[in-house]
Formats: sequence, structure tokens, C-alpha cells
Amino acid sequence: MRILHTSDWHLGRAFHRVNMLDAQEAFIGHLVETVREHAVDVVVVSGDVYDRAVPPLAAVELFDDALHRLAGLGVPTVMISGNHDSARRLGVGAGLIDRAGIHLRTDPAGCGTPVVLPDAHGDVAFYGLPYLEPALVKAEFGVEKAGHEAVLAAAMDRVRSDLATRAPGTRSVVLAHAFVTGGEQSDSERDISVGGVAAVPSGVFDGVDYVALGHLHGCQTIGERVRYSGSPLPYSFSEHRHRKSVWLVDLDAAGTVTAERVDCPVPRALARLRGTLDDLLADPGLTPHEEAWVEATLTDPVRPDDPMARLSERFPHTLSLVFDPERAPGEPGVSYARRLADRSDQQIAEDFVAHVRGAGPDDQEQAVLRDAFDAVRADETVREVAR
Repeated sequence: MRILHTSDWHLGRAFHRVNMLDAQEAFIGHLVETVREHAVDVVVVSGDVYDRAVPPLAAVELFDDALHRLAGLGVPTVMISGNHDSARRLGVGAGLIDRAGIHLRTDPAGCGTPVVLPDAHGDVAFYGLPYLEPALVKAEFGVEKAGHEAVLAAAMDRVRSDLATRAPGTRSVVLAHAFVTGGEQSDSERDISVGGVAAVPSGVFDGVDYVALGHLHGCQTIGERVRYSGSPLPYSFSEHRHRKSVWLVDLDAAGTVTAERVDCPVPRALARLRGTLDDLLADPGLTPHEEAWVEATLTDPVRPDDPMARLSERFPHTLSLVFDPERAPGEPGVSYARRLADRSDQQIAEDFVAHVRGAGPDDQEQAVLRDAFDAVRADETVREVAR
């Protein structure tokens, strides 16, 4: 069985101030053509179909078009909700759409009920594990403490229990939306940490033939049977080294996996440039980046006049301007934003406590802060879904 593994479409998302709808539409066309050209048997989409719980109408229309085109091919599609999606909204009409070969799996309670698709060698069971927000699903899975590993392990217990009832030789594929240990993050993924922990070990998924992951935006291999497809388009400059692609996965009669990447059309290259404004404007080595989307970090000791306009004369697609003045060691002047860069909400709160009282929080206080941040994030998720 040949499987096309994709995820993280984020329909409706912009790249800085650039509307990406045309690029997303081009990707859908590429997806359909790839299915035709490579004789794909089933398409899997591992979450984050939309960029937010209530997507703009244009994004909904594009999704509707994608469903019609995929259904028109007669090739089954299995799709789960991600942490950006509203599972309830995405799942509306799932029973009816199922008849057209589009299998939406958005209900955590259905983790152990697969979509079973046959090929010449027998059945392949596709299990959809939508994004499992620990605080919201711990009761469903009977876990005492909310955590990603606990709820995913409980969901996989259901998968393995169901698989054990299937005919010998039944192969299995799991779709999951999660951060698995060993995966490389980028700046464009939403933080899903619970109790300060976001990642789960890949061993949680033992016992199945292939795990089609979503959430991280870089295409990557965690293990021969565990892979991320990544997002088909870039959504932050931290992805400037990504090769955007989808996986073509062949599952043979014995469940052995072979996989190859098919590149996605990218509307414009990304470039991260760093230096003084005069150097960036004069350096002939930067000529290849003149048509790229550019993030420029200026290192001038004093902020130059009208830097964006001047940069845009040479790099007309400059989208982001960062100031990081080069200073002598010990020289004051590091910006507040710079001090906060790459620090989590938890770390910022702990730093504030230390600043106010002269000593950082102890272990118990750190736990209180973690619980507070987890509660706020879970509440935001509930509010977003309820809108």
C-alpha cells in the first residue's frame, strides 16, 4: 500500500504580512497531482488542517475544495485534528463525509476504532489519534495525572488492544499529532508543554508498522517507522533551512516501510541576513537573496535612519527587521526583547520572582507556577473550541 503522509497545512495562516492562501491553494493542487502521478492508495493528514479554531471563510472554502478533489480521485483520505484545529468543528459531518472516502478522526474516544482499508495483501488498519490535550482527555483515558505521555500511552493501549483482535497479518498505521522526543522544533509551532514537558518518547508508539506524525514543521525521521512530514509551506524564518516535502510511504505485505520525499512547491525562498545596514546593501555575495523573503538583523551600534525603506530597495521582499547592536563585552544596552528571546513563560515568571524578592522560586513554588500556566493554556483551549 502506498501512503502519502502530510500534515500541518495551517490553512488561513499568513507568513508575517504575506497572505499565503494562493500558496496553500498551489499546494493542494500539487497534492492532488502527486496522488495521481505516484499512484497513491491513501492520503493521511496528521493534524493542523487549519491555523486556528475559527478559520476565515477563504480557508474553509479551500479545505472544502481539497476534500472534493481528493474524493474525486477515489483515493481514501484519513485525517485527524491538531492542536490548532477545533476538533468539534473539523469533525462536523464526519459521518456523512466518511461515505465519500474522507475519514475525519477528531474524537479522542475513537482512538481504538480504525479505518480499515484493503490492498492485495490484506487489511491495513489506520488509527487516528487527534491532538490529545491532557487536561481535557485525562478522564476519557482514565489517567490520574494530566500529561502527554500518559494520555498518548493510554490511547496507544486502545490501538494495540484493537489490533490484537484483527486477523493475523493485519498491518497498522497510526496518525498522531504530538511532539516526540528527538524531533527538531521551529518558531512556528504553538507550545504544548504540560508541567514543563512537551515531548513524549517514540517508544509510546511501539507495536505498529508506521506512525505518521504531525505538529513539528520540519520534515524529519525519528525512526524508520516514525516520521514527521512537516508543514508543506514555511511559516517562520526559523524554517529557512527546511526542505518542504511530503512522504511517500510504501508498506509491503510484511509491514516493512520504505519512504521517499516529494518536494512541495514553495512560493519564495527564505533568507536570514545579518550585518550592518551598509554591509547588507553593498555585499555582492547577497545577490542570490534579492528575490527572497528576508529577515534582516542589523548589528549597527546606532540604529540607522529609515532602515526598512533602504533595505527594501535592494531586497524588496524584506518582511522582518531585527535590531541586535554589536557592543563591547560588558557594555549595557541589551534590549528587553533580546533578554526574553528563547525563554519560556515559566522561565520569565521565575526570573520575575527572583528580581522582586532577590531569590528565585523553590521547587514547590515552581510547581505552582507550572500548574497555573497549564491551567491558563487548557482554559484558552476550551474557550477557543467553544467559540
